[in-house]
Amino acid sequence: MAKDIFHDLVRDGLESEGWTITDDPYKVKFAQTNFQIDLAAEKIIAAQKDNQKIAVEIKSFLNPSAVTDFYSALGQFLSYRLVLKQVEPERILYLAIPLDTFEQFFQSAFAQLAINEYQLKLIIYDSEKGGLTQWIN
Repeated sequence: MAKDIFHDLVRDGLESEGWTITDDPYKVKFAQTNFQIDLAAEKIIAAQKDNQKIAVEIKSFLNPSAVTDFYSALGQFLSYRLVLKQVEPERILYLAIPLDTFEQFFQSAFAQLAINEYQLKLIIYDSEKGGLTQWIN
């Protein structure tokens, strides 16, 4: 599976925020099915003396139709979250999306409805300047 065009940009952004990348890609097996999520990362939270674990699926949203890209991203996200719930329930899944897509498509009534209904966790990255601009839980 080819890496998304902004894979390294998101990876660098996570590392600059103190995350340790533990898997790139993060391979998960459930029963006879293999899954490959873009990244797995951990961050030690000093106050709790505990590890916070995340997995990140990175999307570029480069197709002419943001809706088509959204359908694909949502299907992957929900499938990965379902599997993670079984094999590693403490790991939180995030969908990483570009800032321009967030501002243009993800503010629409439909996208907001889907974010709330499916409880999507998002990482917004700046595809032009680099870096992570926002985390939405």
